[in-house]
Amino acid sequence: MDQEAPMQVMTITDAAAARVRAMIEGRGKPTGGVRVGVRTAGCSGLSYTLEFADEVSEFDAVVRHGPITVFVDPKAQPYLQGTEMDFVDKDMESGFVFNNPNEKSRCGCGESFHV
Repeated sequence: MDQEAPMQVMTITDAAAARVRAMIEGRGKPTGGVRVGVRTAGCSGLSYTLEFADEVSEFDAVVRHGPITVFVDPKAQPYLQGTEMDFVDKDMESGFVFNNPNEKSRCGCGESFHV
């Protein structure tokens, strides 16, 4: 009987992977990847965090997209289950976008969310 592969906490688009790669290359020192998390902030309660990670922590979920590695903080995993990490580059703004099916609402400025 075939064993099902465990579902990844989140997925990464090609655009997000390319941006993470550029960030890591621009850092100028060896880097394991980036860590995604959430913190209490903003008017809706939670906001996404993104920081360089030199190594995996014991309970991080590890998500790979080609040579890019994203570590998901264990405290954030319940909030990010099924999320797609994307990167958009529009005329007046650019940045990472998290398409999160767990969000119940988002503040007007888009900086925080509620689950």
